[in-house]
Order: sequence, then structure tokens, then C-alpha cells
Amino acid sequence: MSVEAQKETLSFQTEVQQLLNLMIHSLYSHSEIFLRELISNASDAADKLRFEALKSESLFEDDPELRIRVSVDSEARTVTVTDNGIGMNRDEVVDNLGTIASSGTQRFIDAMTGDQKQDARLIGQFGVGFYSAFIVADRVEVFTRRAGDGAEYGVHWVSEGKGEYEIEYCERAARGTEVRLHLREGQDEFLEPHRLRGIVRQYSDHIAMPILMKDDEGNDETVNQASALWMRPKDEISDDEYKAFYKHVGHDFEDPLTWLHNKVEGNQAYTSLLYIPKRRPFDLFDREQRHGVKLYVRRVFIMDDTEHLMPRYLRFVRGVVDSDDLPLNVSRELLQHNRMIDRIRGASVKRVLDALEKMAKDRPEDYAEFWRQFGSVLKEGTVEDTANRERIAGLLRFDSTRDPAAGPVVSFADYIERMKPEQKRIYYVTGDGLSAARNSPHLEIFRKKGIEVLLLGEAVDEWMVAHLTEYKDYGLQSVAKGSLDLDELEDAEEREAQKAREGELEGLTERLKEALGERVEAVRVSHRLTDSPACVVVGEYDMGVNLRRMLEAAGHDMPQAKPTLEINPDHALIARLEAGDERFDDWARLLFDQAVLAEGGPLEDPADFVRRMNELLVSNPGG
Repeated sequence: MSVEAQKETLSFQTEVQQLLNLMIHSLYSHSEIFLRELISNASDAADKLRFEALKSESLFEDDPELRIRVSVDSEARTVTVTDNGIGMNRDEVVDNLGTIASSGTQRFIDAMTGDQKQDARLIGQFGVGFYSAFIVADRVEVFTRRAGDGAEYGVHWVSEGKGEYEIEYCERAARGTEVRLHLREGQDEFLEPHRLRGIVRQYSDHIAMPILMKDDEGNDETVNQASALWMRPKDEISDDEYKAFYKHVGHDFEDPLTWLHNKVEGNQAYTSLLYIPKRRPFDLFDREQRHGVKLYVRRVFIMDDTEHLMPRYLRFVRGVVDSDDLPLNVSRELLQHNRMIDRIRGASVKRVLDALEKMAKDRPEDYAEFWRQFGSVLKEGTVEDTANRERIAGLLRFDSTRDPAAGPVVSFADYIERMKPEQKRIYYVTGDGLSAARNSPHLEIFRKKGIEVLLLGEAVDEWMVAHLTEYKDYGLQSVAKGSLDLDELEDAEEREAQKAREGELEGLTERLKEALGERVEAVRVSHRLTDSPACVVVGEYDMGVNLRRMLEAAGHDMPQAKPTLEINPDHALIARLEAGDERFDDWARLLFDQAVLAEGGPLEDPADFVRRMNELLVSNPGG
């Protein structure tokens, strides 16, 4: 049966046109990556065929030996990459080569930095590797047929990368995909077979199927190792081979920080090769991302899966797990209730945490880099993984008042080692950003007494400390919550003086509460202020101001919260109010609004605040 060619000329999606322009003009000095990306796509196509053939072996079409071929035609000035993988039908060609269904292309464009090495690293991560062909080619042809379709359903796609492409049906006996690149002037180096062999061995040696090229006698030669690297003995794998495999499985251009290669035998046999990257992937905070640890069963790729093989807080881990005992038809539903998967996951988490602890101890500079990239994600583990909460807490790093310029280098163990002899708690302050935490008025008494306070300025921190309430029998205490109790760090004379001052100002605090009404739960004399006139605090067990603000911004209805206003008995403004002022209520509102602003909170009526402040300034020109 014949099929009409149905030749069409279609336009690329707008973002694809932008991407093609960027590829051609921004990555020319790393032009060899085109071969890495096309071979990686061919390998993925073979993996997909293996998986689909589990249900329908006829898809192999009497050709079960999967392979990739790289060929050169010097006269025609073409380089061709051919695979006998799953192939594509017409609709899939349009979807995969003419448009990007997800936001991957635009996100890649937005992430482009101008640094060619960095941008080359991003290509594989964003799934736009095919377009790298246009770095070296001014015309690209694709011939493809999906496994299981008739020969008359082959598809021919061609484009010069200038905004349009042509597509038509063609007769194609072989399943799979052939990508033919017509090289630009000045790209003759890629017509040299030895140059292509070098690129294959550098970037694609680990591909677990043969990559074939013709030798000088015209015979097929396997250029790569053509075996699953993770199944080889560790002592036979060089560091360079481990790094090259990571760049393939992690779609990265940089070396990893470290890797963990383990083989488990016995009742449950599996092999794992896990990597900790050096840089965060673009989709680290994308809840829908699927890149992570790949699941294989007896060397057959099954799925990308971060949810079942690795917890969310370790979603940055890349690599493979290859089981000898899982069924080949394993599904995501089966993974949800599989004790074997649970044991693999538990052991993998332990190995990753072991590696991070070892890195923190033996390679602190590498761990500092890891923390800069992935610390905010690791913090999620203190909530999600109660079984390993203490271990994860030991890996956390914080900024601190001890040396604010040092960065997040302070561990809980460091803090405890420096605690004052009488100190019983680990003190911290949260804020809407590190600067807000560092400048919080709640820190004033702690600075005066030389007590170190951890500075928590990330969005995840409020959520974390709501669940992480102690470490090594030391309770965690927010300096901005509850009635501050520094009994163990104050002498009897200080306590007596505070009580006396509270009694003296009882009338003032009552009047302030009356002026502020339902805006506050109470007004009291502060033990934590030395410079600021006032601050707001929430109850010890109440939700923090920042967490409340984030939840409200996310659309959650939150119950009305009333903070407590604390006043500094030694501040001139409080002394003025104590002496009496005809505009007492206005000063009370101004005092409260300033305290809210100092916490990074929103004002109930910003225009009213400005009006009131201006009136007070005009009516009191001499201060």
C-alpha cells in the first residue's frame, strides 16, 4: 500500500527559531557537542524500543541487535548518525523537531549566560540537543520510521534552520532514525573519521550499545566500549570514564563532585552508580521534573524516576539503579508498593548521606560548594525524612552572627562547641532574606551579651524549624518568638532590674494596648532590645511571620494573627511616651507600624502610615 507524500512546509515554533539562532551564533567554539547530543538521542531511542518491545516483541522486526552508526561522505560533505531504535511517526517528528511542547526551549534561552562552556553544558539538561546540529550544518535532513509501522510510513524532514522546515512521507525499509548533516563551510574537521572517533571516545564511550564506524578497510569497527559501565568492576573503570558517563546520564558538561558505585548480591541483587553534581540542574525546583536516578532491570531501561528511587530532598542525585530481581514489566504503580524498591531506596539514601558526611569532613571546600548549590533542597529532608533527621541536621550549614561575612559555614556541631557554659539552647532568627535576618532587632541583646545566633533567610527555613526542634538534646529557640528567657545567661541583679522596670511601665503598656486595640495580643517590656524602640513577636508555638506571609502569598486563607508588641524601656521614644504626649495614639500606631516594617511585614494601611509620620514630623520639628 502506498501513501501520498503529503509534502508540507511548516514554520518552527517562535522559541525554536530563537534557539536555532542562539545555537549557531553562541556555541560555535564548542561545535563538537553536536555529535554527543545526536548519539545521546540515538541511545535514548534504543532504550525506548527495548522498553516498548517488552510488551510487543514484534517491534524488533527481526533486527534485535541495537546499534548506532556514524558515517562520513567527504564528497557530499555530510556526517550521518543512524540508529535502529524506536523511530518516529509524522506527528512525533512535528512535535519533537518543530515545536517544544514544554517550556524547555524558552527556559534554555533564558538560562543562556554568554559563557560558551556554561551554555554548552545546558543543552542536554533542557532537552534541546537535536538543534546543536545546526552549529555545524547549514542543512539537516532526518529520515525516520517508527517501529511497527509499514515502510510506506517513513518520514523525511529537512530544514536549513531559518524558520521553516519541510516534511513528507517517504519509503523507508529500516526502522529508526537517520540524521544527515550537510556541513557548513569551515567545518571540514568533522569530515575526518579520526576526529569523529576521538569525539565518540571522549563523550560517548560509555553508551551501552555499539557505535559503529567504517575502518580503513571498509569494515565495521566498534568505536566505544559498548557495555553498561555500571556493570563493570570498579577497578577496571577509570575516573575519566566515570566522569564521562555522568555527563551522559546527568546531561551535564561539568564533572561531578563525587560518585558512589555499589554492587549488592544475595537475596536481592542490584547495582547502583550514583552521582552528586557540582551544579544545580535548571529544574531543581520543578515539581514535575523526572530527571534523576534511572531504573534499569537486567540492563533494560525502564524509566526515569526520582520519586521512588530517591526522596525529593535528594532529587539532585543522578545515576542508575539496575536490578536483577524486579520484573521487566514493572510500572510506577507497582513501584509504590514494592518492598524491594523500598530497600534499594533506603540503602541508596544511606550511601548518599555517608558520602556527604565524608565530603564535609575530608573535603570541606567541596562540601561548601555542594551546600551553595543544594543546601536549600537538603533542608527539606529534616521534614520529609524523620528516620534520618538527625543525620541530615548534622549536614546543615548556616550563616551566623559570629562572622556574618563568612557565609553559610556554621554547623550545629560548630555552634554547640562555641556555646557559653550556661547556655542551654541553640538560638536562631528567621527573616525574609539573609539581610533581614542579619538586621533583625531581636538580635540586639544577643549581640550585647556575645551570644551567637544562627541566621536563617531562606523560604524553606521557617518550614524546617517548625519540625526540627532540637539537635543532640539542645532545643532550637527562635529569638523572635515567645517571652525571651535568658535566665541562665543573666545574673540576679539584671533580673531584678528588669522586674522593677516592668512595674514602672505597667501603666504605659496598658495605655499602648488600649491605643492599638485588636492589632496586638499584648504589650510588654522587652528583654531583647537595646537599640530599637520596639519589636513585634509571636507566640512560642505560633506560626512565624515569614511562613505566614508565604502561605498567604500562595493563596492560603490564614486565621487572623495578633502579635505582641515589645517596647525598649531605655529608648528615648518610649521615655517620651512615658512622659505623656498629646498625640499618644498616633505615636503608638507609628511605633507598631515601624516594628512591623522592621520584621519585613506588610502594613495594614501604608498611606495612613505615611500621613501619620509626616504629621508627627511637622508637629515636632525640633524632635
